[in-house]
Amino acid sequence: MKKLFTLLVAALCCVGMWAQNWTPLFNGKNLKGWKQVSGNAKYVAKDGCIIGTCVSDGTVNSFLATKATYSDFILEFEFKMDEVQNSGVQFRSHLSDQGIVYGYQYEFDPSARAWSAGIYDESRRGWLYPLTFHQEARTAFLHGNWNTGRIECIGHRIRTFLNGVLVADVIDDKDSEGFIALQVHAPWHNTRQIGSSISWKNIRICTENPAEYCLKTAPVPQINKIGNTLSERQVAEGWKLLWDGKTTEGWGSAKGEGLPFPEKGWSIEGDELRVAENGGAESTNGGDIMTVDKYTNFWLSVDFFLTKGANSGIKYFINPELYPSDASAIGCEFQILDDKEHPDAKLGVAGNRTLGSLYDLIRADKEEAYFRMGQWNTAWIIVQDNHVEHWLNGVKVLEYERNNQMFNALVQCSKFRERANFGNHKSGHILLQDHGNEVHYQNIMIKEL
Repeated sequence: MKKLFTLLVAALCCVGMWAQNWTPLFNGKNLKGWKQVSGNAKYVAKDGCIIGTCVSDGTVNSFLATKATYSDFILEFEFKMDEVQNSGVQFRSHLSDQGIVYGYQYEFDPSARAWSAGIYDESRRGWLYPLTFHQEARTAFLHGNWNTGRIECIGHRIRTFLNGVLVADVIDDKDSEGFIALQVHAPWHNTRQIGSSISWKNIRICTENPAEYCLKTAPVPQINKIGNTLSERQVAEGWKLLWDGKTTEGWGSAKGEGLPFPEKGWSIEGDELRVAENGGAESTNGGDIMTVDKYTNFWLSVDFFLTKGANSGIKYFINPELYPSDASAIGCEFQILDDKEHPDAKLGVAGNRTLGSLYDLIRADKEEAYFRMGQWNTAWIIVQDNHVEHWLNGVKVLEYERNNQMFNALVQCSKFRERANFGNHKSGHILLQDHGNEVHYQNIMIKEL
């Protein structure tokens, strides 16, 4: 009986697999169903493959797109590429009135960075899921061989796979449908790409009940890009929004004056919290804002967008009653700064006032964090008792121990030397700084540890 039951279960599983209805997107012979929508790369059908070749007069990225659009689906394909190339597969993508392709991209990256199957938002927001968030997946790409890619788009959730490895897991609501396209990158950043090629084959899609056929696998880090919301998984993991994206609830002025937000200087624009430009004057317009509650052990996550030359900061262990100030509130600071344009980056000691640094104390080592001006970036501050870490875009850029002789020595060499017990308090408020420059914030969330 037990053997019979096992056979029945196996048979049912096979029926489920056979029931999946795949539709080929490439007939193996010609480019029927596809059209080139951008760029000058050459696409041909040959030997059962679509081959895209980079040309010398390429000034924009090239895309061969499906004539049809797709919403929820599972897409599978195989690809092989010359390793000087950079390429990808667009999905749920669109063509702007200016002829620019934009939308989600499954990345092909044979470089040492190794972000293949990461998710990039072409010509819009940039990286949604760089592999800094999932380092182990960087080894999934097979150099010089055919690779198998898989994309699962179900509602707002996108998952990517490379050679059977789950690489990325993103929640996003920018696009619910669009075309699929094969990219050949223009050679404007690497002339060695001229004449190089990428091949795709066995391109197929499932659009009938695709949710039933999503692969069951161990979870990987999930990134939620829907502004100021928490996914089911984030809620289950204990995350809470510090800012609801709509009101000033839970926040107030660091000076304890007036409205929860000062009447000027800060605004809620769409799903963003913005501090206004005021000529770089420190805390003279809206002033700093901070959480009503204090926090002890926590993992804080904040998305930020810097405008050119801007300065701001995310501060923690803020206790205004201990350090009264007419300027910015006093506390440990994750520096938010345009290092190239703001003069503060050249002050301090050995770069300890640059982006991501513990302001005026410890310089951030952010070479691998791939910060990008003009795009959203993510700051993490993790505090576990006396151990503190700063992370930028999924990369740890510094860590330190406080309440010890070394930390106190750093303080004595900083501008905070006159502030008794600086940085050693058990708990404090979390603060966003008004330094008189326009900076945008969203997705401000915390998990208490």
